[in-house]
Amino acid sequence: MTVSMPKVFFADVREAYTELAERLGLEGPVETEQVLPVSTYTRGAVGYRIYLDMSEGGSLRTAAGLRTPDIWFTVGIEKLAIAAGVVDKRGTVSYSARNLKQMKKSLVGQRAFVEPLHPLLCDDPESAVRLLRKAGAREWSLRPEE
Repeated sequence: MTVSMPKVFFADVREAYTELAERLGLEGPVETEQVLPVSTYTRGAVGYRIYLDMSEGGSLRTAAGLRTPDIWFTVGIEKLAIAAGVVDKRGTVSYSARNLKQMKKSLVGQRAFVEPLHPLLCDDPESAVRLLRKAGAREWSLRPEE
């Protein structure tokens, strides 16, 4: 992998998401490189994090998240798509980012799940929470420990 992979990653994410973000009313991208290169799009309490992990050969992953007053939910896009019935089984999403061509393929493939899943996360918060739990989302408490 070349040193410029994160810069290419950010440019490719912007290219892949610009039209979709406009159509869905998503704000972003917010781009960070604290640990991994991460590009984030949000709309209200819903967010999508696309991140590039160059360890172990390279992978690209998209996670969907929802913030409630008490909990931050986060889950991989494929698990969410399976729970929502958008796909029937695991293995339909590419994660490989061993080279630029594979990274783009993974990015475009994962992005394709955002559009059908987005209304399920935005339209009814209670249904969204049920779906996220069905998908096995991680739940992070937003309340200070007492």
